Formats: sequence, structure tokens, C-alpha cells
Amino acid sequence: MSEPRSGGARLLDHVATASMILAAVALVVMTLVQAWQVFARYVLNDSPGWTEPVALLFMSLAVMFGSAVAVRRETHFAFLTLRDALPGPLNTLSRIVSRLIAAAAGAALMLLGGQLMIDEWAVPLAGAQLPSGVKFIGLCFGGALILVFAIERLLTGDYVPAQED
Repeated sequence: MSEPRSGGARLLDHVATASMILAAVALVVMTLVQAWQVFARYVLNDSPGWTEPVALLFMSLAVMFGSAVAVRRETHFAFLTLRDALPGPLNTLSRIVSRLIAAAAGAALMLLGGQLMIDEWAVPLAGAQLPSGVKFIGLCFGGALILVFAIERLLTGDYVPAQED
């Protein structure tokens, strides 16, 4: 029998699940938008201008939120073959370095993506009735999740999946 998960781990389990659901929904929406683009262009002969920027927005959300969960599970930003081949102390050091790199990348994505989002918010997005800064929402919030999940790995060690009750 395993130990019960702490409140923080359970909360991050829910955040990771919500992130994966959001990524999946974003992929479905992106696919539907692109399907509409193809239908409108080739059947209706009236290609809408909003489909490309909206599809790119949803692709960004899917990539960033999916990547954040992969960082939590240590299947992204990790060189598993090399790490696992290293002897004890070097293996531990490589895990720490990998997690620090992921945290730094997440912090950079969050801060720089947030700055781009703020700077571009007042500019209209070409082709869609949205602020241009919306393009960077996935970068900013996905980067924040990468940072949080990398810090979790630094503090708690290897990922252990939640046990089904």
C-alpha cells in the first residue's frame, strides 16, 4: 500500500488533468477551424480570414499545456537514456540539472510571453476580431505551468502517478 498523496500533489494532479483536457479541446477546436477553412475555401469559394490566426492560437494552447504536463511527468526536456545510463551521483545531478533547465525555460516563457501578451494586447489581430496579445496566452500560462511542474519535480523528486482508489 502506498502513502496518501499530499494536498499539493493532489492539487497539481487536478491542474495537470485540467491542462490535458484543455490541450485536447484546443486540438479538437483547431481541427474544426481548419476543417471549416477547407470547406469554405473549396466548397463555398469564400475563404474566411479568421481561421488561420484562430487555429494558431489553439495550436499554441495545445502545445504549451501538453508540454507542461510532459514536464511534470518528466517525459519532456529530459534525456532519459543518457540520464539512466549514468552512475548514482551523476544520475541524481543530471535529474536536478534537467529540472532546473525546465524551470528556467518555463520562467522565460512565462515572463517573455507575458510581456509580449501585454505589449500586443492593444493591437488588433490580423484577420480576427481579437487583440493580438491573445496569441501569447498559451506561451505565458503554459510557461507558468512548466515552471510550477518543474519546481514540483525539484522539491518532490521523480513523478509518481496518482493511484486509483
